[in-house]
Amino acid sequence: MFELIRPGTQIDFAGKRHIFVGLSVFFLLAAIVLFFTKGLNYGIDFTGGAEVQVRAPQGWDIGKVRDEVGKQDLKGLKVVQLGEAGSSEFLVKSQGSENELNLVSQKVGQALEAASAPGQYEIMRVDVVGPAAGSTLRKSGFLSMFYALIGILVYVALRFDIRYAPGAVLALAHDTLITIGIFVVTQKQFDLLTLAALLALIGYSNNDTIIVFDRVRETLQANPKLTIEKAVNQATNETLGRTILTSVTTFFSAAALWVFGGPVIHDFAFTFMVGIIVGSYSSIFVASAFVIYFTHYQQKRAGKNPAGPRKRQITIRPEPKFTA
Repeated sequence: MFELIRPGTQIDFAGKRHIFVGLSVFFLLAAIVLFFTKGLNYGIDFTGGAEVQVRAPQGWDIGKVRDEVGKQDLKGLKVVQLGEAGSSEFLVKSQGSENELNLVSQKVGQALEAASAPGQYEIMRVDVVGPAAGSTLRKSGFLSMFYALIGILVYVALRFDIRYAPGAVLALAHDTLITIGIFVVTQKQFDLLTLAALLALIGYSNNDTIIVFDRVRETLQANPKLTIEKAVNQATNETLGRTILTSVTTFFSAAALWVFGGPVIHDFAFTFMVGIIVGSYSSIFVASAFVIYFTHYQQKRAGKNPAGPRKRQITIRPEPKFTA
């Protein structure tokens, strides 16, 4: 049977936890600073804009469409080819105020009409998202990620123990924030498709973390006298091969979508590729580290008060005796 990690491998993950948590904190702070200073490159889903699906004349490529439409001075112009490489259908995206958005399809039509003969092009569909609606979608999108993390916090606390829940949620927040930070650095467009990839990533990364937590719990149940550090090391080493193989195969699947899936799914696949790398790192080095921290915290509290909450002493005085 093929085994990527030999049985009996003992890598001291718990002993290096301070180093890896320190690195994660550094990258998290960098991502937060970049988010509030440089900011994300929001797509029209979140800022408001117009999408015009057109059928261009035969022989036009994406560069030709971009050059001709670009003569109309459309703000935030982006052209995406739909279908296969030789397809003549394109999606033209533009940002602007609500009044300007209503003129986008007219300007696209004028650009195609000026560079081709009548009947050689067709405007197939026009979608307009106002700035107010885009702002609402942006708020709802970030709230959906927050609610997902709260739901996972409750799920892990009920399935395992309160010690495990904060580590799982912090690891997922770590994955999400660092992935968003990479989008800020690369200035790739952040739209609803990217948000969907982040939500899918939260579910994927949580599954990976649950596998490790489940093995930690089994190890502690089988060896109650084992320290939490040794239990985490044993569990992480035993699941390391599974984690690597799962992550690598999923990464190759996302990479295939990124290379061959076309521009429409390009950002979704890129988000998942980045998230798989960050999520695998957090499942191994971050989530289990916080289980150790919270276990030590509980043990310290129990050590300070081993008898449980102090009971108030109540003294009942005897009833007075009266003599005649």
